[in-house]
Amino acid sequence: MAPARELMSNAIRHIRRPAGRETGVRIAQYNGRLRVEVADASHARPVPKTAATDDEHGRGLAIISALSVRWGCCPRRHGIGKAVWVELLLSSSAQSR
Repeated sequence: MAPARELMSNAIRHIRRPAGRETGVRIAQYNGRLRVEVADASHARPVPKTAATDDEHGRGLAIISALSVRWGCCPRRHGIGKAVWVELLLSSSAQSR
């Protein structure tokens, strides 16, 4: 679940949360996929970067893109801000649980 960990660590690192606004995580399973959403009160959308070989940061969205079926950003459900989400394919054994 590296993409899900990456989403959460990016949210923690980059958001500027107004007082009283929380970061939330929503996980859903459907059609053989696992969808993980991380929502925060910031309207700043994630922007993919190209990291140089010696950069310590800037690869998060590249990792998410490489390991997921798809990912994106949408307005936050029922609130201020946005949700960044990733969809991962589930193995057949994980689907039967």
